[in-house]
Amino acid sequence: MGKAIDLTDRSSDQWIKMGTGKMPPPVRSKNISTDIAVIGGGMAGICAAVSAARNGSKVILVQDRPVLGGNASSEIRVIVHGVTKLKNGLPERETGIIEEILLLNRFYNEQHSFTVWDHVLYDFVTREPNITLIMNTQAIRAETEDDKIVATLCWQLTTETLLRISAELFIDCSGDGLMAATAGALYRTGREAASEFGEKYAPEKADGWQMGATILLSSRDMGKPMKYNPPSYSIEFDAEKTHPDRRILPFVEGFWWVEVGSQDDIVGTAEIDRHRLMGYAYGVWDYVKNSGKFPQAENFALDWVGSLPGRRESRRFIGDYILSEGDQIGFKSFDDAVAFGGWPLDEHNPGGIENLAEPPSFWHEHFEKTYQIPFGSLYSKNIANLLFAGRNVSQTHVALSSSRVMGTCATMGQAVGTAAALCIKKKVTPRELRNNHISELQEQLLRDDAFIPERPAQDKADLAKSAHRITASSTISGDAKHLVDGISRDENGQVHHWQSDGLNAEVVFEWNDLVSFSCIELKCDTNVKKNIMMLKNPRENEAYTTKIPVELLKSLELFVLVDGKWVQKGSLDKNQRRLIKFNFKKIESTSFKLRLNETYGAKNIKLFEVRCYSN
Repeated sequence: MGKAIDLTDRSSDQWIKMGTGKMPPPVRSKNISTDIAVIGGGMAGICAAVSAARNGSKVILVQDRPVLGGNASSEIRVIVHGVTKLKNGLPERETGIIEEILLLNRFYNEQHSFTVWDHVLYDFVTREPNITLIMNTQAIRAETEDDKIVATLCWQLTTETLLRISAELFIDCSGDGLMAATAGALYRTGREAASEFGEKYAPEKADGWQMGATILLSSRDMGKPMKYNPPSYSIEFDAEKTHPDRRILPFVEGFWWVEVGSQDDIVGTAEIDRHRLMGYAYGVWDYVKNSGKFPQAENFALDWVGSLPGRRESRRFIGDYILSEGDQIGFKSFDDAVAFGGWPLDEHNPGGIENLAEPPSFWHEHFEKTYQIPFGSLYSKNIANLLFAGRNVSQTHVALSSSRVMGTCATMGQAVGTAAALCIKKKVTPRELRNNHISELQEQLLRDDAFIPERPAQDKADLAKSAHRITASSTISGDAKHLVDGISRDENGQVHHWQSDGLNAEVVFEWNDLVSFSCIELKCDTNVKKNIMMLKNPRENEAYTTKIPVELLKSLELFVLVDGKWVQKGSLDKNQRRLIKFNFKKIESTSFKLRLNETYGAKNIKLFEVRCYSN
């Protein structure tokens, strides 16, 4: 091999800097330090960065594209699915940071534009004062000492700059996990044998097959007949040999099953696969337009075609626990549960569109309820300061077929971001956090409106739980006492809410003696049984809405009893979040009152939780 090239050495540049009389070499290297470095700006990475920042850490978020969102961005346009549909036909939607993002999109992107969505995400990240966002930058190599990463080398395409980012903890949310791999973190690819974890949907023998990537497209009605001529690299779609589950209709949103898998190095062959995928995508559209079997497509023309494939699977890093199919379908209860899923076991066939005889997905099993995801699957077994979230976490191939969807990945992201911030505060590793402080992590996640199935909040610092009386001006369902039962949604058929009879309702918390407090937090209704993610083909029905949830609380006021009089300590007129916080100077009182004025359309007001803190 030749001599290694120093990418930062620009001494050979012949730069004539007009007006100065100088020929300076360009400076193309930077050293940056932070508490936590998050690699990958998809939905998992965004949630990791924001949760870590809000919990007090300085964060650098590195994204290798010009837009945030990963597979959900305008470059790829995959829908942010999560627990979109259980067996009852309804979702059990994610709350926390991912819901906050989706609600923000409802307020600022009513037109359902993917390019506007990119900038909703950009706004959401850049408004956080503790986050430094670095775009168009790939983490290409980790520097390690002993069993820890000390820095990651990154290349920023737009500025021709080599960045060295040092941090206390690193979170790899990049999907493929190049930084983690170069750090020496253990990982695996392919399908486990059924015998290894007792998985009934795994193959008898282990093999290298990984679910493939997809290029999507969309079309638009032009109002007149539109001809179509395929490009030279188009690959003919053999409709006669394909499995009937490869449905053409509706064709407007493209075809998720235009997919090319791999049984070897799916990262190494990415560019070859991309070219084939483009050929297959155009070939299917050629079939739609020119086979004569779809007269309804006569006036349609391609409106957008992706150039960047959305990948489903590559490296899966090994943690202290490997999540498997049995954990999901058996609804295993984990002491270290921090996230959840419930998308079906949606394993795509080996080979994708090059394996036409088999269905594009086997849809092995749908879930009756959500399953837990343990923290032990979200950090590295052998690299002490490395965490991960997204499709690259510690799990089997079959387990990945459910947990890989972005809403679920986002819950993992919030979990590891919060965990990393706690590790910084306590000066411990993720493993030590799991072994010694897991309850504190879970309580912080629940306070921040993450959902952990069948794990009620038990925060001893929450003064609302000690209130001697909780009363409401009216009640049509539930009970005001449910507001302190630790469960912030109706779960498994059990009611955990209070709902008023009409608007302009009040809830009052009272103690027999003076209590000192400075913060009131509440969780209102956004109807987690209805999906709110952006769709390519918007629809309004029992399971989806394209609007701001009508149940969302719009305006409210907080009053505290001072010397026998109600004194206003906070108000909000155009609320956009489920989790609402009022912070004020610490005060002593025996009572506070929430006046709940208006929703975005619902006739009654529903709350799930109220908390009170002295810090």
